[in-house]
Amino acid sequence: MLRCIDIVKDYHVDGQTRRILDHVSFQVERGEKLGILGRNGAGKSTLIKILGGVELATSGRVQRNMSVSWPLAFGGAFQGSLSGLDNLRFICRIYDLDYKKTRKYVDDFSELGKQLMDPVKTYSSGMRARLAFALSVVIEFDCYLIDEVIMVGDARFFERCREELFIKRADRALIIVSHDMNFIKEICDKSAVIHNRKMIECPSVQDGIDLYHSL
Repeated sequence: MLRCIDIVKDYHVDGQTRRILDHVSFQVERGEKLGILGRNGAGKSTLIKILGGVELATSGRVQRNMSVSWPLAFGGAFQGSLSGLDNLRFICRIYDLDYKKTRKYVDDFSELGKQLMDPVKTYSSGMRARLAFALSVVIEFDCYLIDEVIMVGDARFFERCREELFIKRADRALIIVSHDMNFIKEICDKSAVIHNRKMIECPSVQDGIDLYHSL
């Protein structure tokens, strides 16, 4: 189970405090697929980053009783001055992975070729996303965090992502942020809407979509 308890997130800008999330609480059990909906700027991606440990909440806590991925395709955790391969070596040490086996998978999946030897800071956003996604799925998590950023890119790569996440790992929990209602209906079995800094949990996926359209 992954459980959020009274999550608050404030940003301080120009001497003022802007609240993004206001006492958000919910939980996701093993195998559940939660779709989070909300308008641009509602705080969806911020919440995903908090769940993945990329950002800290101002207050509240995240209780993780299962392993949780970082936000898929999030490249912000890379050390820009290091090559893609050096970043891969670091990840392998942290998660005790076999480097040669992991490198082959990442090389095949990302299709970055010799660019894996270049500093990550020279990568385009799409290249960083490919590397981050490949690293995300080479490590087996109980719950995957998916921001809609992974939905961009060429169709072939997107289909490979779909196969890895939604077919090979159909038994895993997913928390998905997306504006694609058809995608949410296809993948998710529950939904919630972030509006006015609060999270509203909905009885069904369709109820969440209807609420989103009514805002």
